[in-house]
Amino acid sequence: MRPFPPSGLLAALGLLSLPAAAADAGFATSEGPDRLTITQAGRPVAEFVFRDERILRPYFANVHAPGGLQVTRRHPPVAGVDPDDHDTMHPGLWLAFGDVNGADFWRNKGRIEHVRFVESPRAEGKRLRFATECRLLAPTGEVIGSVTNRFALTGLTEGWLIEWEATFQSDAGPLVFGDQEEMGFGARVATPITEKNGGRIRSSAGLETAKVTWGQPADWCDYSGRMGDRRAGLLLMADPVNFRPSWWHNRNYGLTVANPFGRAAMRQGDPSLVTVPRGAPFRLRFAALVYSVEAEVTIDGDAVFGNFAGTRKAGGPFREGPDGRN
Repeated sequence: MRPFPPSGLLAALGLLSLPAAAADAGFATSEGPDRLTITQAGRPVAEFVFRDERILRPYFANVHAPGGLQVTRRHPPVAGVDPDDHDTMHPGLWLAFGDVNGADFWRNKGRIEHVRFVESPRAEGKRLRFATECRLLAPTGEVIGSVTNRFALTGLTEGWLIEWEATFQSDAGPLVFGDQEEMGFGARVATPITEKNGGRIRSSAGLETAKVTWGQPADWCDYSGRMGDRRAGLLLMADPVNFRPSWWHNRNYGLTVANPFGRAAMRQGDPSLVTVPRGAPFRLRFAALVYSVEAEVTIDGDAVFGNFAGTRKAGGPFREGPDGRN
């Protein structure tokens, strides 16, 4: 297959200008009581949902690639067209954790409650930025801690780069992240591009298929498939400055998750317990390239990842569980 063209990478790096149509039409947002609707040149990009009484955490839904192809599963799933499993856990693109201080923010037992926009959406050319503050609430309503989410969407030649940086902190006591499969940065791809429907999963480790990549460490995983005469997909990446590399929780029905916490759950060693001291910031950063290319093109994941990793920042302090294991 034809590789991702070098000119596209250079454009992603800002060394070449984007095609005129893409450069002239920036992002636009419309804010409602529960979501930001993001468009570009009048076409849908995504919905950033910050309040939902069924899904108790922020997420991106109905994410589209340039040109209009939807690459995440329709939310809510369309009966008779999309599988409707895990509809309140796999809404599109999200960051969630099955165990923080014993609270389950993946299965909507705890709530990551939107407090405010720290930075209002600001579109400048081919880039959109905004930031939110949230509270981590246990099922009892107790405040466990807070998280500041910083988002950036950048228009590249072949797609959108969606960056999600989260900084956790607690002034009440330590934050303790447990060991589960359901921990980290996840996506549910559109039904037509799932592996079950002929889609393809490949990782930076040179592995392919959900079964082979599951539980294995990698810098990135690419989940893509054919839509007409195009190849559309999501390439998820974990910042190398995160406290540890991610293992991958991939499934043939369309799920892909970068998980740096579930060492035992992913069958890679002893149980992990990551404790963030009271008052200390703990930062995680991930990204997704949302793309649509000619059917015979294969995205150069290493090049895209190198560009993303080159914008890294230093992470915050933390320590491994009470016995100091790492």
